[in-house]
Amino acid sequence: MSAATRAILQQYWGYPSFRPLQEDIVDSVMAGRDTLALLPTGGGKSICFQVPAMAMEGLCLVITPLIALMKDQVAHLVDKGIPAAAIYSGMHPDALELAYNQAAYGRLKFLYVSPERLQTNAFIEALRKMKVCLLAVDESHCISQWGYDFRPPYLKIADIRPYMPKTPILALTATATAKVVDDIQFRLGFKQKNVFQSSFERKNVTYNVYHEADKYGVLRRKLEAMKEGSAIVYVRNRKRTQVIADWLNSVGISSTFYHAGLDAKTRDERQDLWMKGKVKVIVATNAFGMGIDKPDVRLVIHMDLPDSIEAYFQEAGRAGRDLKPSEAFLLVSPADIKKLQENLTQSFPELDRIKLIYNALGNYFSIPVGAGENVSYPFVISDFANRYGFSIIEVFHTLKILEKEGFLVLSDSFDEPSKVMIKASRDDIYGFQVNNPQYSELVKYMLRSLPGVMSDFVKVNEEMMAKKIGIPVEKVIEQLKKLEAYNFLSYAPRNDKPQILFLSEFVDAKHFGLSKENYYDRKKDAEERVKAVVDFVNNDEECRSVQLLRYFNEKTRKTCGRCDVCLKQQHRVPYDAIENRVRSVLSEEMMPMDEILSQCSDFEESQVLDAIRFLVDNEVLQVEKDGFVSRKDNKKSRQ
Repeated sequence: MSAATRAILQQYWGYPSFRPLQEDIVDSVMAGRDTLALLPTGGGKSICFQVPAMAMEGLCLVITPLIALMKDQVAHLVDKGIPAAAIYSGMHPDALELAYNQAAYGRLKFLYVSPERLQTNAFIEALRKMKVCLLAVDESHCISQWGYDFRPPYLKIADIRPYMPKTPILALTATATAKVVDDIQFRLGFKQKNVFQSSFERKNVTYNVYHEADKYGVLRRKLEAMKEGSAIVYVRNRKRTQVIADWLNSVGISSTFYHAGLDAKTRDERQDLWMKGKVKVIVATNAFGMGIDKPDVRLVIHMDLPDSIEAYFQEAGRAGRDLKPSEAFLLVSPADIKKLQENLTQSFPELDRIKLIYNALGNYFSIPVGAGENVSYPFVISDFANRYGFSIIEVFHTLKILEKEGFLVLSDSFDEPSKVMIKASRDDIYGFQVNNPQYSELVKYMLRSLPGVMSDFVKVNEEMMAKKIGIPVEKVIEQLKKLEAYNFLSYAPRNDKPQILFLSEFVDAKHFGLSKENYYDRKKDAEERVKAVVDFVNNDEECRSVQLLRYFNEKTRKTCGRCDVCLKQQHRVPYDAIENRVRSVLSEEMMPMDEILSQCSDFEESQVLDAIRFLVDNEVLQVEKDGFVSRKDNKKSRQ
């Protein structure tokens, strides 16, 4: 089958050959074997299910929790002439029904579904009619309670396999420990173990940890030294994305910022600026990067410590997808480890607070006890927190715990443009226009300018419609809503707010309970992941790549030879030589740190910084408020 799949790869994706391991995975799927594929970030996971599905008869059912990613992949497939659709929270009921019908009657090649939809009656009813040739499970580490991003709806995936007993399953992930690899196969009901795993080693990416109080100085120097390509700067705090981007622009480094709190249009615009190279740097929270395939990222810089090695590895792995030399820098100040541990404490609010916030959600959405199952609501966290007097942080972390307990799913905001579909038949349309002339111009416009509106949901822009018809936009929206009330059409107004989907009926506060075992076990797992991060940044005796590989149970003695640890061991320069140079540079005057480093450029930057710190600690040098460094009269020498 390799020749056939290679032909499909060439025809639809334009690639003459597969990347390493891709073809083995595709062949395994084509042979009908349950398969687990571990490929690094940027390793081309989607090709592994899209190509074999095109060679098979029937529909490929793709399960993924990432709404933005599924929408992006559906758009790419449709652009290639491949029929595809997605089902997720916040969709208009008629749009859901249409997608299910298209899948059931063989009009789709790919159906993307968020995992929480799997147990709904509408999905099961449609699934009974589908001819599914392949079940693809993306981000499959989410099925394991030992994974860093466990999601209870993933546990339901195995429940749908009896509806398609002969259909192979392909599970995909970029990061999984050996324990998680075994758990994925067990939870998905693999008939036999079958794992394809490429090395986690990224030979072209160098990982560095800098213990540095002056993070802005390091950030500026690294970005100014980057001669080509682009960079991602990760921070934990939304506000800091703008602060850092503004500062970078002020020093002549073109930047923009990105976080989930921005409206969808702004996020798309900023991502597009960065993707097209119109800005060099994007400063973002970890909401950015999933599914982004930009090959020329030369630098990924973390200004804050991530929560886990898995998260760090995925984010740093966005560097160097074109296989050219690239670097990742994790900048650590003395206060960062304490802050990370404080974040861990905040991540697990007291059980009584969780119960209180859950009860407030029911009041906020006016959900009666016993109702709300599989219903989604637009949700603005700041409005909810302000109304009930909670802090945004405790609400956010409570929602994450409720997610992991299977009560609800919270999706980030995403841009869902307005859509319409005319439900009236052609025979009825003429009579409706005669009897309701006030809607005639709007109906004519839709029939003339929106191809496919009689059979599918079509994107509309109310402002453009208003301009073409010559009426105010408010009038267009009013008419669309009235036409929906007449059952003439279905209208789904634009939605760019996050969504909360309740997976189970709302329960009375008296009967609400969390599994203490799960709560404390998850807290313990989180503590172990934080400890792994702390151990990684504090271990300056072992190659960074070797440390990361060992975390993922990949043992190697081969060091990278390029990270901060390797360079320190290769080029052990007597500190006396560095100190003497620094003293010489500062013999007459004070100067900025950048200038000192420039004049000591024949030494490793990290070693020069260590020497300066030692001299400051021993009162040989002093750092002024404006960041300039000068000598003190009281001179001490290194012992």
